[in-house]
Amino acid sequence: MTITNEDIDSLARKYKAISFCLNEKGKRIWAAVEAREYGRGGVTLVCKATRLSTATLYRGFRDLDNKDLDTTRVRAAGGGRKRATTKQSGLLEALNDLVDPTAKGDPESPLKWTSKSVRKLAGELNSKGFQISAMTVSTLLKELGYSLQANKKTLEKNQHIDRDKQFNYINSKVIQAQKDQCPVISVDTKKKENVGNYKNNGKEFAKKETPLKVNGHDFPDKKLGKVVPYGVYDIGKNKGWVSVGISSDTAEFAVNTIRAWWYGSGKAEYSTAHTLMITADCGGSNSYRGRLWKIELQKLANEINLIIHVCHFPPGTSKWNKIEHKLFSYISKNWRGKPLLTRETVVNLISNTKTKTGLTVSAILDKNEYKTGRKISDKELQLVNIIGDDFHPEWNYSIAPNK
Repeated sequence: MTITNEDIDSLARKYKAISFCLNEKGKRIWAAVEAREYGRGGVTLVCKATRLSTATLYRGFRDLDNKDLDTTRVRAAGGGRKRATTKQSGLLEALNDLVDPTAKGDPESPLKWTSKSVRKLAGELNSKGFQISAMTVSTLLKELGYSLQANKKTLEKNQHIDRDKQFNYINSKVIQAQKDQCPVISVDTKKKENVGNYKNNGKEFAKKETPLKVNGHDFPDKKLGKVVPYGVYDIGKNKGWVSVGISSDTAEFAVNTIRAWWYGSGKAEYSTAHTLMITADCGGSNSYRGRLWKIELQKLANEINLIIHVCHFPPGTSKWNKIEHKLFSYISKNWRGKPLLTRETVVNLISNTKTKTGLTVSAILDKNEYKTGRKISDKELQLVNIIGDDFHPEWNYSIAPNK
């Protein structure tokens, strides 16, 4: 019987319609049935239509004629390609020795001092006499319990002996201040940002193969320069305030941001308050060692007629400051993948940051010039009406208005 293209196309359509629900054994048995039904030339027709090999088709004939065929298995017991670990004794152990950071291994191995990509691992294993591909290495690594991991910042250098006690102390002070209906704010500086058509980390949906083009370098624009966002996070109200500075990150700038927050939001929210509590890192523009920080806080206390109580987090624990994960993290998510083209862009992106839990943010541009390197004399510092707490007075202190 002559095989025509129409015969091949017709059978190919039939195979395509049914093959998705057949396993390996089902496909070859179906093909064998069709070949026998067609008669002479059936094998050629079916092989062309299904692209199955003649060996597979003849195996289907044997399956049809086998009255004791095991229908519960796709393959015979022991069938299929043998695992690399079965054929090559010691392969899994050798791979584990290479990738395990605690394994002694060979101190001269170059892999100790390079990235552990699957290709390099495969190359190292092949040099040891094994035969393995990068894909198989990837599969075996998963079996050993490995996966791609990034570095995680969790270790803290020179952990202070009273670290946890300070955390508990701050917590108790925050609870008491909130019971007294006094504001508790968390303050800090967000990292400086280049203003202009620069790459901003993160991704945004856009048409395929049409990425937003930005400058190929990160040298600051001489005209636009950088901006310094200093934030205030109202812990009780879940509200943020950010002053976007164009000058230096100084204690004067930090306190001026707190001042702007008070007049822009805090005063109306806490009209009966007698104390303003501030939680801050122990370094930077709001350092507990900073003399200018205390001088500027004294000016603010005199101006708003409130006692300002400050609690600093211990060294190396800045990530515990509420503002980091309650405000700054959401600002970074909101402007991901967007070049900060102008200062107004920065302000708008910050002020439009919102969350499902109710976070709202206000932002302003602070155009003041803040000078660095200001020296505060002992005489000036003596004018600060500061009282240290009994517990770590260098970290916990109050500044009362001068009468």
